[in-house]
Amino acid sequence: MKIATRRAMKRILLAGIILLVVIGWIGSQALAQVEKIPRGGTLKMITLEPVHLNSALASGGNVVFPACQIFAGLLQFDENYKPRPYLAKKWEISPDGRTYTFLLEERATFHDGKAVTSADVAFSLGLVKKNHPMGEIIFGPVEKVETPDPYTAIFRLIHPFPGFLAANHPYFLPILPKHIYSEGEIRKHPANVKPVGSGPFKFVEWKKSQYMRMDRYENFFRKGRPYLDRIIIEYIADANSRSIALETGSTSIVPPGIIPPFEILRLAKMAHLAMTTKGYEAVGIRGILQINHRKPPLDNVKVRKAIAHSLDKNFFIEFFGGLAKPAAGPLRYTNPFHNPNLPQYEYDSNKANQILDDAGFKRGRDGVRFPLSLSFYPGGQAGGEFLRTQLRKVGIQATLRPPPDYATWVGRISNWEYEIDWAPVGDFAEPVIAIDSVFTSKNIKKIPSTNTMGYRNPEVDRLCDEAKKELNLEKRKKIYHRVQEILMDELPVIWLIDIEIPTLYNKDFDGIPMDVWGILNPLDTVFWRKGKVGQ
Repeated sequence: MKIATRRAMKRILLAGIILLVVIGWIGSQALAQVEKIPRGGTLKMITLEPVHLNSALASGGNVVFPACQIFAGLLQFDENYKPRPYLAKKWEISPDGRTYTFLLEERATFHDGKAVTSADVAFSLGLVKKNHPMGEIIFGPVEKVETPDPYTAIFRLIHPFPGFLAANHPYFLPILPKHIYSEGEIRKHPANVKPVGSGPFKFVEWKKSQYMRMDRYENFFRKGRPYLDRIIIEYIADANSRSIALETGSTSIVPPGIIPPFEILRLAKMAHLAMTTKGYEAVGIRGILQINHRKPPLDNVKVRKAIAHSLDKNFFIEFFGGLAKPAAGPLRYTNPFHNPNLPQYEYDSNKANQILDDAGFKRGRDGVRFPLSLSFYPGGQAGGEFLRTQLRKVGIQATLRPPPDYATWVGRISNWEYEIDWAPVGDFAEPVIAIDSVFTSKNIKKIPSTNTMGYRNPEVDRLCDEAKKELNLEKRKKIYHRVQEILMDELPVIWLIDIEIPTLYNKDFDGIPMDVWGILNPLDTVFWRKGKVGQ
């Protein structure tokens, strides 16, 4: 019995040794794989040129793409919306949901060599809360940020806010160096165009109307990253030239909205290019018709409903090469808070004409009921032309107002200098961001991505305030379902399509983020296959 026991013990011990060897071998192989990731190379991208590079003040993709390389944030998220560490290596949430404690990465430094501390986190929160288009809505519940030591930031909330963690991605809360940005007027700060952050790439140069260059930050706290030497973002105004740049390999990645969908599908068939629609679930791009409620007769809900019935969504679906679906409400169909039981405004020009007749907007001798100006985002000419044709069928004379550039378009929307506007917008997975920031009266501002329509409904305001504090998921969904019913009845905007977001990239590059934020992330994981191993 004893001999048998000893033999059994030997077998167990031997198995354990073998297991340890195997684990060690796997670990060494995993390390070897990491060490084999090539280093070096330049990634070239194309985006629209921004006005500045400070994402604490703006939320447009053309600002955020470079800003996410320059500025780090507290958290990132995986493909299941679960938070993972970034500047915050650990975090805790109090049982009552009103205290969030973040422990910061001690190795993180800004590009000028100074340490990233909790004072920078507190400063950035205040800056974003006051200046970001969604700042007050997202971070309004934060009463204060305590900084008991340089590497601990404690957020004290007035009330529970279940969407708080989602707001700590660098898209919404970039961490800026207090010692640089606290001096002077923030909207005119020289560092807005020559930023200093703690992300994987540091700002080097910006030649207006040509390109912007960012180089690897050698002291980035994620050891061994980034793998690339630099990123160059080119500003190419002509759409055909953008396509040629991808065809010839002179640029390597194009984020959404830069090349028309039919061109994306054509280019994706080329041997050296690949396309993915994975990622961006947290963004949820949609095509909408923004409506300025200050401009009669658009303040009349019957007019808005008539316009909704006059528009054939199938055109946009075909235009996007099948990379779109009809929008069925205020939240994208993939949004966990989407209400699937909303009434729809089917394409019916006869019904649209009848509604306008009944509302007292009769056709004149020329067949026109009333004129409107129709603006659209840069690159949205085809959609604008189609919308004009559709509106003409029901007696609305729409005059196109194309913007000469992105900055002009943003300025018009921000200053309420439009009547109707065709544009892509981000839905975002958290309804506080998707609904509260756009449709509550407290966020009527002259800032993009806010309630620039001037829409007001006290019941929507009340329900959104209630939902923001509700910790029970099912109760929260029920509240937002009711909000969507009201919005669908009053049509503060007209939701046209939900767009599947394609990213085109050169196959020579790998490690491209495909989580719920896509390439609206630090690109420290991206590498060039032709780089040097062990460089």
